[in-house]
Amino acid sequence: MKEETHCINRLNKAQHSKELGLKLYQLRMESGLSQEKLAQKAGISAYTYQKFEKGESKPGTPMNPRMFTLMTLASALNTTVAELFQVDG
Repeated sequence: MKEETHCINRLNKAQHSKELGLKLYQLRMESGLSQEKLAQKAGISAYTYQKFEKGESKPGTPMNPRMFTLMTLASALNTTVAELFQVDG
């Protein structure tokens, strides 16, 4: 049972990470920013931001950004942290 719960939680983390990555991509495209420019505005590396759009922190590992990083990304995108987690559809 414990192993089953671990698998479910991992799938949920991966799915949420993918959804957040897609939302970051959509908002970035709407703002007309390149990945590099948005990363610069948010104070993170372009490589880190590129991984976030893929929903990863390392290959195969769901992203887990810090709250401050989410706040700076939201600010750079002229939105709120709450908006980052709203799924369209």
